[in-house]
Amino acid sequence: MPDRLLKINAYTTFDMLDGEATGHDFEEEAFAVLNVTAPRKNPDHVKLELELDNAELDHLPPHADRVTLTAEQARTLAAELEKYASRVEAAADE
Repeated sequence: MPDRLLKINAYTTFDMLDGEATGHDFEEEAFAVLNVTAPRKNPDHVKLELELDNAELDHLPPHADRVTLTAEQARTLAAELEKYASRVEAAADE
């Protein structure tokens, strides 16, 4: 991914996902980076970051989206991910 905004290394959570950007008058697909981190010293939040490969986008300028979560919000998100992952696995087993 040229001209990256997010740091990508061996510790990046996911460095090659299928991503999608949707706007009022466009929809584009691109590889994406998704990372979850917390500060090393005195962690007080969880950060979720997403960046689409800007080389594959025509409508959006290079950018990264970030969400800062409390520990409780991160656990709520984790529970929702587990719930839907189980649903997808169950459907695949049918």
